[in-house]
Amino acid sequence: MTDTPNGPKLCLSINEYSDTTLRKVRQLGVTSIHSSAGDRSSNSNFGREDLLPWTEENLRGAIDALDRHGMKMGIKMITGFPNSIYGRPGRDEEIEKVIESVRVAGRMGVPVIEYNWYAHRIIEGYYYVEGRGGSEYHAFDYERVKELPPLPEEGAHSADQMWDNITYFLNAVIPAAEEAGVRMALHPNDPPAPLSRGSAQIMGSIDGWKKLVRIVDSPANGITFDCGVTREMGGDPVKVARYFGDIDRINHVHWRNVITEIPNEKYTEVFLDEGEVDMIGVMKELVRQGYPRLVYPEHPPIVDHDKEFPDSAFGAGYTGFAYTVGYARAALQSALSK
Repeated sequence: MTDTPNGPKLCLSINEYSDTTLRKVRQLGVTSIHSSAGDRSSNSNFGREDLLPWTEENLRGAIDALDRHGMKMGIKMITGFPNSIYGRPGRDEEIEKVIESVRVAGRMGVPVIEYNWYAHRIIEGYYYVEGRGGSEYHAFDYERVKELPPLPEEGAHSADQMWDNITYFLNAVIPAAEEAGVRMALHPNDPPAPLSRGSAQIMGSIDGWKKLVRIVDSPANGITFDCGVTREMGGDPVKVARYFGDIDRINHVHWRNVITEIPNEKYTEVFLDEGEVDMIGVMKELVRQGYPRLVYPEHPPIVDHDKEFPDSAFGAGYTGFAYTVGYARAALQSALSK
């Protein structure tokens, strides 16, 4: 079994489209791709496809490369609109570029666009700890970074400011997304720290997720449901998946496991089979609600083989993703069984 025609579809995120990389993805049975942003200078025939606004010409190389391997671009990350996030002059010009990119995605058959909304992402609080068998786990501790000052180029932004800015953005973009047949998926703040260098994290709580989808009442205005982040915030991932699935606002899924010591403040990302998230329960809930889009089994621990044979196309490493995809496929098969 690879992808289910009308149910969840496993995906991987890649930042280049060489035949070598696509063969590795296809060998895992993955036929849906999350296209991450970045400079494709190492693959000059693809150009700068993430430069705003997107164009059909710039997307064509990646989409054709995927097609040759029997694969589809199921979701693409969009970046490059900081003035919109900060509410600065120039945001209207940025939003027009986002809208044109959404229209291009619709014409090119890319059904979902993912984005972030950080005034600052407090990645300074991440560090590595030893995991099972000497592997490496990603951990976060807010205590290490809670006193960090705002950066001059970012400033400090209140929750009200961030809500005002994203409301302005959504009111402009979501009608265009509806018209183009494209869904927008906002990723939660991860890490979901209370403050990030003085700025509020409006997507760092489940209440924030609920508020977001009410700003413009449309399936095009949805979230990336991340069961790991849900648990990082102290939530029940199965119940949260049910809430957003029942109102059709899950437009993408990140599927990973964590152990949380202090909600929002201290946690460790672990192997899928040893954390606090009911991974099978989450997959069963997605199947129950008929969720038809992508599930990305992300953030694998770093294993020795991937340190010995690094592969830049897969971030943490191909071997780690082979494990997460295999586990996710087994979970999906279990969830589909009657």
